[in-house]
This record gives sequence, C-alpha cells and structure tokens, in this order.
Amino acid sequence: MQAFQDFYPENVAHCYGCGRLNEHGHQIKTCWEGDESVTRFQPKPEHTAIPGFVYGGLLASLIDCHCTGTAAAAMYRAENRSLDSLPAFRFVTGALQVSYLKPTPLGPVLEIRGRVKEIKGRKVVVEATVYAEGVATARGEVVALQMPDSFAG
Repeated sequence: MQAFQDFYPENVAHCYGCGRLNEHGHQIKTCWEGDESVTRFQPKPEHTAIPGFVYGGLLASLIDCHCTGTAAAAMYRAENRSLDSLPAFRFVTGALQVSYLKPTPLGPVLEIRGRVKEIKGRKVVVEATVYAEGVATARGEVVALQMPDSFAG
C-alpha cells in the first residue's frame, strides 16, 4: 500500500519530516488502518536525548508530520477523492501540542497512531499517540491548516 506522502506533488515533497525528496529527513510513511492513520519509524542513534532514550524533539516532529499527512488524507476521504487527484491537499501546522507520558526507549520501532477529531473548512484537528513496544510514550494534537497556494512556489 502506498503511503499518503507518496502522493505529495514534487513542489511540496521536501519537508524534513515527511518529504520523500528530502534525503536527510525522516521520510515518514503514513497509511490508513481502518479509521486510524499509522506511521512506523525506526529512530537512529543520533536521535538520542540521553543514552538509551529518544530525543523529545524527534517525537514532536513525528507527531507533527504524521498529523499533517493524516489531515490531507482525511480531506481526500471527506471529499471522496483519490489521493492522486488534483488539486492536491497539503497541510501546514497551525498549532502543535505534545505531552510526554514516559521516556521513549531508543531501539524499538516507534508506532504513531492518529485519529481525526474534526474537519471544519480548511482546518483539520488530528490527535496522535506514539507507542514503543505497545506502550504509549507521547501524545499530541495538531491543528492542521490547508496550505496556502503561495507556499507551493
């Protein structure tokens, strides 16, 4: 199954977190599993906060990009359109709130699961939880705003 990010037009596929064209970025891949969106990500040794644990900023960026990608896919779903249809939906972060529940161990693949809370006009609110080996370690909410055309250059 192709990820939401695989459908981003080239002019908006450079994001550090989710851009497939950013060779130095995270290049996360998000898909639907029922009503939830899911991303799996393997932290690298350079994502260390203190030995053995993941840097919180990484977790925030994973939640951020997971949620903006989910917002775009949710808008396509709401309009009953395929992810490759035009005009393309892309979202930017209007607000990001993250709560750290437990230290996140460095080593296991992280799973980020999201749910759409609200779609209202050009705004989509998505909540997401980061899991390490089935244990919730961080939770966040993103207010995603449909990207202005002027951002796409």
